[in-house]
Amino acid sequence: MTDFLLELRCEEIPARMQLKASEDLARLFTEELAKAGLKPDVIDSFVTPRRLALIARGLPLQTEPVSEERKGPRADAPAQALEGFLRSTGLSREQLVERADAKGNAILFAVIEKPGRATSDVLAEAIPAIVRAFPWPKSMRWGKASQTTESLRWVRPLQGIVAILGDDLVEMEIDGVRSGFTTLGHRFHHAGEITIGGAGDYAEKLRACHVIVSHQERQEIIAAKAAEAAESQGYALVEDKGLVAENAGLTEWPVPLIGDFDPAFLEVPPEVIQLTLRVNQKYFVVQEADGKLAPAFICTANIEAKDGGAAIVAGNRKVLAARLSDARFFWEQDRKTPLAEQAKKLERITFHEKLGTVADKVERVAKLARWLVEGGIVSAVGSNPTRGATSVIPAKAGIPLTSPAIDQGSGTLASAGVTKEELADLAEQAARLAKADLVTEMVGEFPELQGVMGGYYARAEGLPDAVADAIRDHYKPVGQGDEVPTAPVTVAVSLADKLDTLLSFFDIKEYPTGSKDPFALRRAALASIRIILDNGLQIHTDAPIEFWLGQTDPRAILSDRDINRRKLLTSIPDFLLDRLSVQLRERGIRHDFVEASRRWDARDDGRLDRVANRAFALQSFISTEDGTNLLAGYKRAANILKKENWGEPETVMADEAEQGIPQTGEEDPFVMVGQPDVADAVAKLGHADPAGALSYTPEPAEAALIAALDAAQPRAAAAVAHEDFEGAMAALATLRAPIDAFFDAVTVNDADPVKRHARLDLLARMRDAVHGVADFSRIEG
Repeated sequence: MTDFLLELRCEEIPARMQLKASEDLARLFTEELAKAGLKPDVIDSFVTPRRLALIARGLPLQTEPVSEERKGPRADAPAQALEGFLRSTGLSREQLVERADAKGNAILFAVIEKPGRATSDVLAEAIPAIVRAFPWPKSMRWGKASQTTESLRWVRPLQGIVAILGDDLVEMEIDGVRSGFTTLGHRFHHAGEITIGGAGDYAEKLRACHVIVSHQERQEIIAAKAAEAAESQGYALVEDKGLVAENAGLTEWPVPLIGDFDPAFLEVPPEVIQLTLRVNQKYFVVQEADGKLAPAFICTANIEAKDGGAAIVAGNRKVLAARLSDARFFWEQDRKTPLAEQAKKLERITFHEKLGTVADKVERVAKLARWLVEGGIVSAVGSNPTRGATSVIPAKAGIPLTSPAIDQGSGTLASAGVTKEELADLAEQAARLAKADLVTEMVGEFPELQGVMGGYYARAEGLPDAVADAIRDHYKPVGQGDEVPTAPVTVAVSLADKLDTLLSFFDIKEYPTGSKDPFALRRAALASIRIILDNGLQIHTDAPIEFWLGQTDPRAILSDRDINRRKLLTSIPDFLLDRLSVQLRERGIRHDFVEASRRWDARDDGRLDRVANRAFALQSFISTEDGTNLLAGYKRAANILKKENWGEPETVMADEAEQGIPQTGEEDPFVMVGQPDVADAVAKLGHADPAGALSYTPEPAEAALIAALDAAQPRAAAAVAHEDFEGAMAALATLRAPIDAFFDAVTVNDADPVKRHARLDLLARMRDAVHGVADFSRIEG
């Protein structure tokens, strides 16, 4: 067994492509060798800006002989088909084997014996195939060969190949580049060639020439040395793993250096400075001891400078000063124009060709935000005070754009002294200004700061803190890790913005399909759900649709156009409930508990908070012994009722209505009671009087179940009415022992039809009591 070293050296590979390329090289190498029956023990991958490399350990020098079997045509197939198969296998007709298939037909098979091969020969074929099929996101051709499409494509011009198996060179040529023992070290620290002896000395010889081939090691060096550099000046490094990885992809010998900039630039919002450092310059940000942004930066050099990096820092300081001067200019210019004036420019920006301009969207969002407040969905305390249960999806700590402590504004409104009308005015004002920063110079330079800059401009303009905060945070939550707004004005504007996106695109039939969601409607739905649940908002999913149609009275007659639009928009509640199911599954709540919670009592529940809390309580209940046993008893009862076709009264009535039984309006409801068939049916009800007393003495277990239902059913119904689903489950738990005892001691299908019908009615009552809390029929297991 021996080791194989492969290095593909080229001009600088973009940092963002390096780690994926390293993974792809290992994957393709493994796949190509597997075709020849080779499997290395371990593959170590390396990548730097100028090379992709791997070491395959534990390869044999010779592959094992293999036998390959190919299925051919039938034995009586036309000669032309047989000749084609023989050509593909290189065998004669006499060398083929006949076998009968399942139908008795004679099928020809070719058994091809492949002798073992030298591993070096396999590698000499595999490496060029890998190089030519490499899946770079972007690639190029170069030199004279680039005049033809048959020439090699690579991320940057390929310059060298090292391919060594053990101590021997694996000879190959790819587009004029021949394999060899030599490579190059650091571009500045080591100008000459390096001779590699094999996999054993590869990493250390390059290290001696100022090249660290391990991307992970370079990351560790950058993170540690950058932290040391910050601490040397009394600062703290703002951790940024993405930037660490990017700098590791830009250097072969990383050397973090600290520099400073004019503290006067700190008057610019810290998010702007951070983005300027990170995005434009790839610098790390540092903080003062109090958490505020420090007037310093850390850059990563690719050389060990003789002057300790002083010239490098000076050059970077000069470039950064120009960048920050531009940012300060944008900040000063934008503040000269009020947000209300900026908002007028939104009429020039098309939101969607079928939905008008961004100004049109702003108008819709403003109306929705006001409606959310005036309808009592969003109150001055940020949630509905009548809410009975807590949300099952707690708010997560946000990941701020900048780590320094910044004055975020109050954002909250004390319930005392703030009227609904005042809150609605603030929400509408914030909504009308929320998109205004899209036309500012700063957001034009840094699109990531939309919303954030609007909040700064609003505060600088003297607008209320609640309005400024709503403008800043109305895009939140952007992702699963983002914080959820809780301030009332922000909640109203943020939810209105996302509901408008859903309603608008569903209205023009732009639905997400499969993996395609060009308008991020799934993200808007998930964000809406998090806002609703985390703030305890009680909003039925039909309500925004009614408002969207301009129809607040559900009994009013709609126009044909609105009827057609309503058909489109009624899919939104299902879409939101489906997204809720996805989100709850990610939180550990099984899908069947969500289904049982959203489809209960024979109807869909359009209250997202109620579905979530019911599903959470249901899962907690079913995980207990009482819940598990009650579910088993329910399913047994439901199966008996189904077998006996003992339908629910509501279902029977609905079926009769659908059949269209003719009525004259003159029927006497008791006219047929005296007929024999009807009299027998009445007797089978098992009741001697309208009060419901049984006409026979029930067995003890039967009487116990009746008593348990008498006590539990109203308790569960009252708990559900108050949205106390845990209380409702606790009421159901009292039925566990009585239903178990009933099935153990009582014969449901008694010979006496009166007892049989009464007991089926009792099981139906038990089923209805359970369905009053959740649809247990949808629970698996």
